[in-house]
Amino acid sequence: MSTPAPPNWPGFTLRQYAICMVGIIWREALRFLHQRERFVSALVRPLVWLFVFAAGFRQVLGVSIIPPYETYVLYEVYITPGLMAMIQLFNGMQSSLTMVYDRETGGMRTLLVSPFPRWFLLSSKLLAGTLVSILQVYAYLAVAWFWDIEAPPIGYFAVIPALLLSGLMLGALGMLISSLIRQLENFAGVMNFVIFPMFFASSALYPLWRVKESSPFLYEICQLNPFTHATELIRFALYGKLDWFSLIYVAVCLIVFLAGAIIAYDPARGILARRGGAPAGA
Repeated sequence: MSTPAPPNWPGFTLRQYAICMVGIIWREALRFLHQRERFVSALVRPLVWLFVFAAGFRQVLGVSIIPPYETYVLYEVYITPGLMAMIQLFNGMQSSLTMVYDRETGGMRTLLVSPFPRWFLLSSKLLAGTLVSILQVYAYLAVAWFWDIEAPPIGYFAVIPALLLSGLMLGALGMLISSLIRQLENFAGVMNFVIFPMFFASSALYPLWRVKESSPFLYEICQLNPFTHATELIRFALYGKLDWFSLIYVAVCLIVFLAGAIIAYDPARGILARRGGAPAGA
């Protein structure tokens, strides 16, 4: 007896949706395995910050006792959650870069002409990219452990939902941006324009109370930055705690970014339609 189709999903069973999602995740996993330089670059970037930047600024940028820490911590311990979020931010942008490439080469045609709903296909691809980013984050944590940067044992498990939510949100942002880019060569400039302001104008490298002391205006910008709340969500979860405001903020941003991407990739009403038709791969 086949599984009945859920409401508003005519023609497909839950099993068929699951098979489709697994296929998309498997495709993304194979692409990641075949691009070893992508894995290496994902690790090198945060490790450079950890081993070079943190070592140089350890004595300059002291960190007072702030939640979720219960004592003074070394600077490299403080920036670790921000570097974890940075891995997910870069991975989200790289996944979106592949969407632009597939759209130019026609590879996206196979995905978007599927009879499955477009929102489901885009959400599945987003989930696949997020799962890849979580593997990268744990590889980074494994290297950081040898540098005596450790979290409570429970934190390595408690942080998984936070990584999943933050990865989905940052990936959805990249997906939304990719819908605005028509040519592959334009994506790198736009990506840098998004990544570096988000990373530096956040709590990833320094506590926001220090930013507020020097520039209240910049402090307000940091408070509005979704990357700040992704970092804080990961930071608290890594120590077995929950920042409710960051959780809500990240969840709302995820809904907004994903809804915008789904609309933008809809050839009937999105940004692509207003430009005069669907892309070559749609």
